[in-house]
Formats: sequence, structure tokens, C-alpha cells
Amino acid sequence: MHWGYFDASLAPALVIESGDLIQAEALTHHAGDDPALLMDEAMHQIWRAIPEADRHPGVHLMTGPIYVRDARPGDMLEVRYLAMTPRFRYGSNLAAHWGQLYSDLGKRERVTIYGLDPATNTAEAVYAYDVHEKYLTPGRVTDCPECDRQPALAGVRVPVRPHLGTAGVAPDALGRVSTIPPGLHGGNIDNWRIGAGATMYYKVQVDGGLFSIGDPHISQGDGEISGTAIEASLDVLFQVILRRDFTFRSPLLETPDHFIVHGFGDSLDVAAKEASLDMLSLIRETGLSSDDAYSLLSISGDLGITQVVDGTVGAHMKIRRDILPHPRKS
Repeated sequence: MHWGYFDASLAPALVIESGDLIQAEALTHHAGDDPALLMDEAMHQIWRAIPEADRHPGVHLMTGPIYVRDARPGDMLEVRYLAMTPRFRYGSNLAAHWGQLYSDLGKRERVTIYGLDPATNTAEAVYAYDVHEKYLTPGRVTDCPECDRQPALAGVRVPVRPHLGTAGVAPDALGRVSTIPPGLHGGNIDNWRIGAGATMYYKVQVDGGLFSIGDPHISQGDGEISGTAIEASLDVLFQVILRRDFTFRSPLLETPDHFIVHGFGDSLDVAAKEASLDMLSLIRETGLSSDDAYSLLSISGDLGITQVVDGTVGAHMKIRRDILPHPRKS
């Protein structure tokens, strides 16, 4: 485990061959919001083993890195996410000071604990409590949430859709790179569609790729406006395949129905433009001209906000796979 960063100098936790299957545990850094429901002894040991002073510059608890033998900068890692299973039947959502509406709602920080119902694949609030100081420490543990437990969201159930908020390769940079902002390496993309049945493509930046996963969620909406999803630990089964037959600039998501590209920037305008340009580039690979691809995106592409709370704003553009022409053969 490494807490809060990607780092090209990290020694691999695992060395694999292309095509290998990996079973990994992705642990939420929000488990301390109710340790009785969200932590077991193995997680307490990790909390004790990684001191607070070593949980920086980001906040997410990461599993890895995984070294893919023979992967070199410029190659692509195809990561097929096959299964994501909740570790516990509970998760936590935080309305935080980095949330979009923090100032509008009286500058209050609030934790809501959700329970999962496997029979209906839904989650409902169990209780909520206010955090009386700024929620700053990665992996903080609340000793007594029952002291001010309050009812929340009576009669409301939301779909459970497990996914990874953060996953990616190590950036080609010196020292630690925060897990908080997403980027071309992947990282904290926070797209709820990155779940079982989806495939992500990440461009390798350093030898071996050094791929890590973390920030597991079991439900989130586009935008993630309170600052977090329902944060909940997951057991993840995935396959990593080394690809040299194509390249793509930014993290590319393939679902059973869609291709989805991601853009990032200091503003929504910049992020949206990056996503649109990358989707234009992807569609041109099918043989369409830029003009035709531009028209198709306007009538069939869906441009959305992935998240607005991670320092770098995230946008995504998706298009249905079945409307695209087959790639032109040379």
C-alpha cells in the first residue's frame, strides 16, 4: 500500500506478464468514518503501519504498483475490470469543504453512512453526523460517531454500481505525484462507469507502467458535487494486457455500449474542450474526416461533467460504439 501518491521510483508490489489476472483489495481511505462498520483488523494494521506523516501529498490509499513486464513508455495498458465486490455492506459519503456547495450550505461538513442491500443492489442511509472541524487528515478515524447520530434520507434508495475512483500508471515525474487531481496517467478520474465489464486504456509513461488502484466507490453521480461518492472498499478482479498496436493520448474507457474519453483542466471549458478534441481524434481513426466527425459528435456525442471537486476539473465525452463506422483498412 502507498497512501496519497503515484511515484515512478516505487518498487513494484507485483510483477506480471501481459494477460495475467490480478485479484486485489482496494481500500477506502474513508473507512474511519465508522470503523466498526467499515474496517476489519487487516485494515487497522494498515492504518497503524502507514503513519499520518507518510500519507501525502494526496489522500487516497493505493494498492500497488504493478509492474507489467516489457511495458515501455508509449505502450498502452489495456485493463479489463472483471469483478468488483464490496468488502463490507457499508460505505460513507462526506460533504466536505472541497465540495461544490460548501459555502452555499453554511460551511458544514457532514458524513452519511450508507448500508448496502445485496438482494436489491441498492444502498440507503443508515445515519448521518456532523464533522465539527475541517475534515483534513487522510484516513482520520472518528471514535464516536454515535454521539450525534441523526436520521438521513428516509425512504430513499440509490443503485449500487461499484467502481474505482482512482487507478492509473505512474507519471513520468520526479518524486511523488498527488492522487487528488486526475491527468493523462489516469488517477482520480471519478467516472462511475469504470466498473466491472468496462475496459480502460492507459498510456504507459515509465518502464513497467507501475499501475495502482484505489479510491473504491459503490455509488456516485456525475459531478461528485459533495466532494465524495459512497466510499467503500472493494475486492477487484482485473486483467492487464500490454498493447502496442495503437496509442491514445488520454485515459480511454470502453464499455459494452460506449467509448468514453476524458478531459481535464483548470476550468470546465478547458476540460470539455480536451474531451471533445480527444473524441474527435478517436473517431477520425474510423476513417471519418474531421468535419464529418465534428458533425457526428454534435448530434450523437454526450459531453458530461465527471467531477468538479478534485482541483483539476474533469469532463467526459461518450459516443455509442454501434453508430461508428468500421475502421478504414490501409
